[in-house]
Parts: sequence; C-alpha cells; structure tokens
Amino acid sequence: MTRKIRAFKISDVEIFPIWSDSLGAKSFSVFIKTSDISIFIDAGIAVMHPSFPLDADKIMKYYDDGWMRILEFVKMADVVTITHYHYDHYSPDALDIYKGKIILAKDPNQYINESQRERALEFYSGLSEFLMKKQLEFGQREEIIRIEDPMEKLPMAMSIDYGDYAGRKKELLEKGFKWYEKLVKKWNNWKIIPEIKYEDTEVIFADGKTFKFGNLKIHFQEPMFHGIEFSRVGWVLPIVIEIGDIKILYSSDLNGPIIEDYAEWIVNENPDVLFIDGPATYMIPYTLNLINFRRTLKNLEAIVRSVKSKIIFLDHHLTRDLRFRLRLEPIYSIARENKVKIKTFAEWFNKVPIAEKLFQEKQEKKKNSKHKY
Repeated sequence: MTRKIRAFKISDVEIFPIWSDSLGAKSFSVFIKTSDISIFIDAGIAVMHPSFPLDADKIMKYYDDGWMRILEFVKMADVVTITHYHYDHYSPDALDIYKGKIILAKDPNQYINESQRERALEFYSGLSEFLMKKQLEFGQREEIIRIEDPMEKLPMAMSIDYGDYAGRKKELLEKGFKWYEKLVKKWNNWKIIPEIKYEDTEVIFADGKTFKFGNLKIHFQEPMFHGIEFSRVGWVLPIVIEIGDIKILYSSDLNGPIIEDYAEWIVNENPDVLFIDGPATYMIPYTLNLINFRRTLKNLEAIVRSVKSKIIFLDHHLTRDLRFRLRLEPIYSIARENKVKIKTFAEWFNKVPIAEKLFQEKQEKKKNSKHKY
C-alpha cells in the first residue's frame, strides 16, 4: 500500500513533489498523474556533499527515506525521464525500476561531457544486459556534428555589459568554446549508444522532441547548459508538460537560472506550476562567483514578477546552503509583494528545510554561547 503524500491538484491533474534537497538528500523528483498517463521526472537520489554539517547516520537516513519514496511512486509510472546523467537524476544501480517503462532520456551521444557519457554508457550497457541478457550493440554515427557557436543562441547573455569583468568574461568564453570544440570532435568519434526497445521497455532519446500521451504533451528542450555558459558539468533537458490548458515546467539543473535567455524562456512559457532548481549558493565563491549570483537574482526576480504560476517550487541546489533563505531574501520579498507562493519540497510537507533547521540551530548555539559570559 503506497503511503499518501500531499499532491498539488489542478483540475484532474495531480502533481506530487516527491523529493528534493530541502528534505536532506540530493534529488529533484516529481510525479505527475493524469487520467491518461503517469510520468516520473528524474528518479534519482544522492547523499549530501561531504561539507554538509550532518553526521553520517542522518545523511544516510535522509537518503534512504528519499529512495523509499521514489520507489513507491516510480513503480506506478508509465513514463520515466532522465534529463541528464547525474546520480540525483537517474538510478544506474536500480535498473529494475525502468523495466516496463517508456524512458525519455537525454541523448548520450552529443551535447554531453565525458563523465556523463561514461555514466550513460555504463547505464545503457547494464540495461541491455538486464533486459535482453546481451551486450549493448553500438551503432555508427550517420551525420557529422558541426561546430556551431552555442553563444549565438544566447543573445541576452551576450549583450551584458560586465564592466571591469568584461576582459575576464571574454577569456572564459573563449576557453569554453575551445573545450566545446574538443568535445564535438569526441562526439563525432564515439560509437553510438542506441535507443533500446525490448518487450514492454523502450528508451527514446528526447532532446528537442515532443511526445503525446492522450491529452498530455511533454516537450523536451534542446540541451541547455548545466549552469553557466560552457559549464564543464555539461548539458540538461528542461521539460514542459501540457495537459489541456495546464502547463508545468521543470527546469532540471539550470542553476538558477544563471543565463538570461533561459530565464526569458521560462517567462515566455508562463507555466501554471514551476519547478526550478535555484542557484548553488553553497558554492560561492568557488564555482559560483558573485557576478553570476547577481545575474541569477535578476533572473529569478524577472521570473517571479512575470509568470502566472500558482506555485513555484524552488529547491534542489539552493537548499544545500544553510544560508539560502538569507541569500535569496530579495526574491522571497518580491514574491510576498506579488502574492506568489514559493515553496521548498520540505515546506510543501509542512516541514522546515533541513539546511534552514541546521542554520537555526547554529544561530541558537551562538546566542547561548554569548550569554555564558
């Protein structure tokens, strides 16, 4: 018997926030149920990073709790997505959860970095052995991938005046393009990981494609950067789901978004329900510098002021930071002014986000320590 968890309902559409980082383990899992079909978005989970201030037992408890909830719901899904090959978005060690499903997945043969390619290769090789009891049969690339400048699709980001930072930004973009050029050569030389169809299981690479299931339409964007321009972490596939007049947008890992054109895309889509992963503020100033953080704040402000969303679920990377509430206070303030509901997954379940709880405990200890002297 499946435990009941609170769903967000619009008409006859049920949207279940399954698990995300505010609950204590890395994930961004969502289950959507209609009269025609059930879709599980990104059935993956990973333990919190080593610097997260929890003891090992609690870290594993949250991981186990999240995994059990994912298992409960993924078994009911007709379709499972994989927006990219990070362990908090897919489950390579639990191949049985994909059996009997339509798997709409990020293409592992292009617009992917080396580490995600290796993970995808392991995943599809394992799935072939698991389903068909045979090794994966590779294909050959039929068309050469041309080197095109990805920045040409990001005119808003390219138009930013960085002032004193402009020289450094130009240098980073040039380095990023050289990295991308090298990757394109690798994509063209790799053996092709094929889509798989066996009995009632089917893998379809979904980049830029739209699928219809009854009255539900699910559209996968063309690959977008996982964060900043030329992010070495790779690319992801954000998703838009439409059921009649209802629109649900799932950002995957845009990290904010940092990039202005991605924020503009979200505004133009104008979803009824928005799942957005938020900036990785716990990585300031290492992989997220203050310039890009300020870009992200402006982008989130534009989104909160513009979209008609009945609710915005803002979680994932953001809630790994004990100070996330303080760092994003300008956004929460704008949301209050505009009467927009912003929730973490934890808050949806009437819980305090784990990171926020740890921050409150830390502040209380400081306060009590001062009173001793």
